Amino acid sequence: MLSVVITGGSRGVGLAIGKRLAAAGYQVIAIARRDSAELEAASAAITEAGQGALHFVPFDLAETKAIPDLVKRLRREFGPIYGLVNNAALGTHGLLATMHNSQIETLIRLNTLSPLILTKYAVRAMMAEGKGRIVNITSIIGFTGFSGLAVYGSTKASMIGLTRSLAREVGRLGIADPRPKVVLGAKSPDRSRVSGAPLRAAPRPG
Repeated sequence: MLSVVITGGSRGVGLAIGKRLAAAGYQVIAIARRDSAELEAASAAITEAGQGALHFVPFDLAETKAIPDLVKRLRREFGPIYGLVNNAALGTHGLLATMHNSQIETLIRLNTLSPLILTKYAVRAMMAEGKGRIVNITSIIGFTGFSGLAVYGSTKASMIGLTRSLAREVGRLGIADPRPKVVLGAKSPDRSRVSGAPLRAAPRPG
């Protein structure tokens, strides 16, 4: 069973992606600071249906120095990492001119630095296996910009750059599509809707 790690996987878009992948037969590892009733219910339903699997691993992605050990733990407990979905993000609203520096640092740490470091160590593991997929959840704000979201928009634009550049670095190794797709996560009022074709194109686990 192929393993896929999803950050921010305990609710919203991350959980919706996890449920879809588990239903397709993947072993999903949801990373988040806290569990949720929705995740527990989904995990139980998937287990009962005998499909894939949905596990929860608590971790604060702001603790970037601990990420290398997290990846080691995941590989030890769940086997090789086939897929990584960088979904977790913080969406703090505020004008750049008045936003406190600590808020800026927090946004950049969680939305940009954390997925960069996590991807670094996950892609090393994928290179050793000779296969893998990385999906970065971004926002239309990364393309268009929006008043009051300068810092958030900057972090989301950075994920677009990561997606395109990483495809050039490791695409020839069978890890990233050389024609990178930017997945747009759309959150409905119940935070459960997902848009984006790449998940439908993912190979079914063998």
